[in-house]
Amino acid sequence: MAVAFNVTGVEQGEWAVLRVSGELDLMTSPVLRQHVHDVVAEGHHSLVVDLSDVFFCDSSGVGVLIAARRLIRSCQGRLRLILPDRGADDGSHVNRVLGALGVRRLFDVRPDLDSATTDEADPLSA
Repeated sequence: MAVAFNVTGVEQGEWAVLRVSGELDLMTSPVLRQHVHDVVAEGHHSLVVDLSDVFFCDSSGVGVLIAARRLIRSCQGRLRLILPDRGADDGSHVNRVLGALGVRRLFDVRPDLDSATTDEADPLSA
């Protein structure tokens, strides 16, 4: 059974939020890449990518996230990912993949939308 992939965009305060669901892989990652580029082209430089409902992520999905980080940084913007400790049917697959590849540290990861769109709860730096 194929899992439908979907990206929806909303604004929350100064943040553009892209909610992603389904499988982020070779076939679907170009869709997310286009959404990120569209958001930046519209002038938004504070972006949250909510990956709470992503069930699977391969290297092409990780590549899109890294490219999004690079694009936002080139605009002096901010990128935050929502990756709950347990999510996407108890999988949190993206969190595990980013950790296994050693790139999770590159991202400002938040557990939920409220903490991702407020500045009071900035994570502690190591």
